[in-house]
Amino acid sequence: MNFASDNAGPAHPRVMEALARAGEGYAMPYGNDPVTADAVGAIRDLFEAPEAEVAFVGTGTAANALALSCLVRPFETVYCSSMAHIEEDECNAPEFFTGGAKMTLLHAPDGLIDPAAFAAALAATRDRGVHGAQAGALSITQITERGTAYSLAEIGRLADMARDAGIPVHLDGARFANACAALGCTAAEMTWKAGVDAVSFGGTKNGCLGVEAVVMFRPEHGRELALRRKRSGHLWSKQRYLSAQMSAYVEDGLWLEMAGAANAACARLAEAVRAVPSGRLAHAPAGNMIYADLPRAAHRRAMAAGAQYYIYPSDTPLDGPDDTPIRCRLVCDWSKPLSEIERIAAAWEGRKA
Repeated sequence: MNFASDNAGPAHPRVMEALARAGEGYAMPYGNDPVTADAVGAIRDLFEAPEAEVAFVGTGTAANALALSCLVRPFETVYCSSMAHIEEDECNAPEFFTGGAKMTLLHAPDGLIDPAAFAAALAATRDRGVHGAQAGALSITQITERGTAYSLAEIGRLADMARDAGIPVHLDGARFANACAALGCTAAEMTWKAGVDAVSFGGTKNGCLGVEAVVMFRPEHGRELALRRKRSGHLWSKQRYLSAQMSAYVEDGLWLEMAGAANAACARLAEAVRAVPSGRLAHAPAGNMIYADLPRAAHRRAMAAGAQYYIYPSDTPLDGPDDTPIRCRLVCDWSKPLSEIERIAAAWEGRKA
């Protein structure tokens, strides 16, 4: 009953089989191999962007930081949600990779950036003149850090505001597949067709062993991305092992199939939360992650039964009044069986599974 993170889930067998095939014999290093060429072509086809620059890296932090480093200069700022992963969970990697660009944090109810807050921040930046950070880029997360999702229209509105301000848009897509599955849209519709200039297309959380694709839709960033990836130590000599994962991931729609399974499991989990007396969803879930308030006694029973997930704040004691609501985060991956959801639901409710 591990609901702590989709990072905790297994890699899909087809991904592992692709890795094994990539290990048969010899291939030229640093991405000069046919496996990488095929994977780059597959990503360009997926995004309907034949001129896009594509680079594979091993972590989401590297993907986000490298993408932003191509978009933002050291004296500029990245506008992002106050709860953005690039702000809270990447140990200042974007600031480091960009040479010092700062983050301007925006009010984001339910994880979704408020356009009025973005407009106010842009105006404040202009008012500072030479004394303050200059407008650099907008970064949004899809699915958001609270499990919600922007509609295509909402992405387009924010992108239009960024374009009017003369700045590019980056999309942190660690759970990109879950958003596409939830919205029923294509990868192109959720990115460049909506005004996005660069995306971190995640695979690790959705059935890959460890691979993310940096996709830059403006070809002028291509050379810089290649050099920055090398300079930062993220160009693998045996690049084919990253590329093989990504090829298997997008082949025959596997990425969407796995995301759909994770989303469906999470929808059932949300029902289980609502069935608990005093159970409440903190945000309207769109994909495979939910935040919920549950009574302390329910948490105690679930964890005693072996469930794993995060509670907030992390130092909240489980001993205390039974009825006190405690917030938690619950995440489903592609392989989550319904039997585990039934077990945790029974534990929360204090009944036998």
